[in-house]
Amino acid sequence: MPAKKRQNDPETGKKNKKEKRDELAVINSDLRDESVQKGMRDAWQRKESDIQLDCEPFPHCQITHFLQSEGFVESLQAELLQLNFNSKSNDLYKFQQSDDLRERKEHHISQIRSVIFGEFRVWLSEVLQVDLEATVDISCAKYEHTDVLLCHDDELEGRRVAFILYLVPPWEVKDGGTLDLFSTDEHCQPVSVVKSLLPCWNSLVFFEVSPVSFHQVESLLFEWVNEMYLDPRYQARVQQEFEESSEICLPSFLQEEKLRQVRSALQSSEIQWEQKGPPNKRCYGCVDMQSVPSCVQECWELLSSESFFILLSNLTGLRLHYLCGDEDESENEDGKSETENGGGEGNTQASASSTDAGASSTEKKDKGPPTCVGELRRWTHGDYTLLHDSVKREYALDLQLHMGCAGWKSEFGGFTSYIAHDEDEELLTVYPEDNSLALVYRDKDTLKFIKHINNSSSSQLSSQNTPAFYEFSFNYYE
Repeated sequence: MPAKKRQNDPETGKKNKKEKRDELAVINSDLRDESVQKGMRDAWQRKESDIQLDCEPFPHCQITHFLQSEGFVESLQAELLQLNFNSKSNDLYKFQQSDDLRERKEHHISQIRSVIFGEFRVWLSEVLQVDLEATVDISCAKYEHTDVLLCHDDELEGRRVAFILYLVPPWEVKDGGTLDLFSTDEHCQPVSVVKSLLPCWNSLVFFEVSPVSFHQVESLLFEWVNEMYLDPRYQARVQQEFEESSEICLPSFLQEEKLRQVRSALQSSEIQWEQKGPPNKRCYGCVDMQSVPSCVQECWELLSSESFFILLSNLTGLRLHYLCGDEDESENEDGKSETENGGGEGNTQASASSTDAGASSTEKKDKGPPTCVGELRRWTHGDYTLLHDSVKREYALDLQLHMGCAGWKSEFGGFTSYIAHDEDEELLTVYPEDNSLALVYRDKDTLKFIKHINNSSSSQLSSQNTPAFYEFSFNYYE
């Protein structure tokens, strides 16, 4: 329905401060219509789809134009963005969160709190035919580039309903941040994303919390990484294989469109490669990441993001993120829901839940960010590294993501050779494969070098019009 027209000052065309402070939070009048309530109530009870309600993969509802006054929504967003936000990060999520909004005195925050605690809670109780206590946890969260909230079900003692109020600008799927809903198997375990809800200004999504209400806030991972590697069941298989051999190659790792963008950018003349030496240690091309095209920068940010640390932890079983593996941190932080803000200026979401009882805080003290070092390299005829060039004599997970090396042959050189310290025996060889993510866990007595790219490879490369291949090289430390 159309937004209520804002009353402006006849001279300035702007609302005066008094009028703003007199604004009331009023939910969409359609929600008070008895026929709408009855339709919602009946649909929810029958678990059938009706009136913006969908029951797959679990019952949920999206209400557009939740608040009737557009001016009120804009003022609410402005107040929320003035709050102090605290960084929140563990194995499940990474975003910024405000303090509890129950004690805030700002006019528009107080108004929305009053509506959610009162009229909207009563409306939900009637529609869902569920008795809801007056306890509502509500806060504001802000999601920025690379932030994430991974798969969880929101089940906490006493929690019955979870909801999110979005206060984002015009939004597209490519911006990320969709609310992804998971299907479940016969054991009520999440399987895969089957529906994604796009954040929309002044829209509210709610769902009844249950053992199958698995959902997540999409991150950079889902935009870049082959969805196969984001499937928890497939991750478990990869982890089992990695734990048996301490190495694995994951083919077709990036989504094809992203791969084409990055590969094309790397092969363009826009990037200025510099030769890295000295020759008694190394010889290859590298680049300053501040000068590369945006798609290459985004790929770099992906591989160094905390969400990627979590993905690597799931794929390898290594505790690469400082909170991965802590079972007592597996529940949602503080046992309450967040009011979530989308990434970037003015991008705000709000979420909360209606519960029967509060929960105590169990937040773990932040121990600092995880650690990695990386380099973007170009490999061509005559390039190599030597043994004493190994990075740090300590335990590490090596990552190599190669691009532009389709049809590469072992006799060309350019492969990574792992050997034991003070021994000539080769332990492992990793050959360049286009869009294949190679992971190798090495101890402090394992060294590596890149085999010299020889003349025969040069002639082959020239005939294929492929003068070089490229490598994102990272070392991750526990």
